[in-house]
Amino acid sequence: MKKVVLCLVAGLSVLGIYGQEKSNEVVYRRSSLFTLMVTDENRKYGDVIQEAFTSAEIPEKFNDHNIDLRTIAKVYDESLSKAELKVAQEAAIQEYFSTNKIAKAVVAKWFNRSEQGGFNMDLVSKRGSYNATELDVKIAKNSERGLALLADAGEELIKNTFVVVNDFKYISKEEVAEKAKKGLAFASKFAGKSGLGSKLAGKALDVAGKGYVIKTTSHLYKLVWNEEMAAIFYNDYWTDDANLDEAKKKAFDESNIFKVELVGTEVAWADLQSTIFTKKSEEELVAIATVKAVDAVIAKLQRKYEVFRTKTPLLSGDPLSAKIGLKEGLEGGDKYEVLEQTIGKDGKTFYKRQGVIKVDKKQIWDNRFMAGEEQESTEEVKEYTLFKGGKNFYSGMLIRQIN
Repeated sequence: MKKVVLCLVAGLSVLGIYGQEKSNEVVYRRSSLFTLMVTDENRKYGDVIQEAFTSAEIPEKFNDHNIDLRTIAKVYDESLSKAELKVAQEAAIQEYFSTNKIAKAVVAKWFNRSEQGGFNMDLVSKRGSYNATELDVKIAKNSERGLALLADAGEELIKNTFVVVNDFKYISKEEVAEKAKKGLAFASKFAGKSGLGSKLAGKALDVAGKGYVIKTTSHLYKLVWNEEMAAIFYNDYWTDDANLDEAKKKAFDESNIFKVELVGTEVAWADLQSTIFTKKSEEELVAIATVKAVDAVIAKLQRKYEVFRTKTPLLSGDPLSAKIGLKEGLEGGDKYEVLEQTIGKDGKTFYKRQGVIKVDKKQIWDNRFMAGEEQESTEEVKEYTLFKGGKNFYSGMLIRQIN
């Protein structure tokens, strides 16, 4: 079973690697993402869903900040109502974070903590394109520029670390169609201009075919990292393997100051029509649906919560284009600000808005997972989205959604 699912997610891995290779031609600092899922041992194809989720690549717009702990058990209690179960599940997630010291594990990964207990700046310098020597805390403590770089790394990288917990609910197309026939209120829940709701009207109810609709409830958390937190870390916990301080190592092990805070919750629906994938097995359909569902909810979370919106480099200024598309939830007319990244004299980064552009509805790239198999056209697909508005923009400038 695992071999089947790994073959399915291999396509996503290739897309992710390709996107990262292209994006790395332009140095910019991505937000970091750690994703988990709620597991349901009673769910059909539960092992397929978990394998597809844990094997899928993190979207290329983020740094992959996953650690080994990726699953949270679903709460079962027949004595609770639906609303009470929802509250209980959210409490279980918080308990999981606390018991497994998730926030501290996220910080430990940022500073590349070794088995001996020492830290280094290798990951921070790599992701932020900083000089590793200048970021060395022993030097930075005695250097105004070093302290500025540490503050910049905290603002630009560590502070923008997010955790998303996904709770999936799979519903067969037959069940959806039956509910929709009784009242389209159910179908109207499906999000987006091309959502399943519009497809389940009229005659489409009888020909929806096999396949799955996935409701994904996702909780978005953000790592708490501020000046006070950074000062405690660098002064009280920082030690490296070359000069290991057992007292500081113990202080970090016993610390409980690190935490993640809830930003908000979003629900997204993903539709998978098996008539398109006529040769796919049920297991393969479920695996594909899982990956598509994660992409859909991340796109909705970014649209709803400004703090979660990422920056993307322009591919070119003429035509005005970027390598983002339907996977990121783009719709015609969406507005993006164009930013120019600048490094100040103190070494800190700031962004200056140079204009506003809009998504051209005539050319939105369908970069959703396995979109190539869904498209019947033999025309060459342009792997970018076009934008309108503004002049004198160039490859490497950054864009960020503002509506």
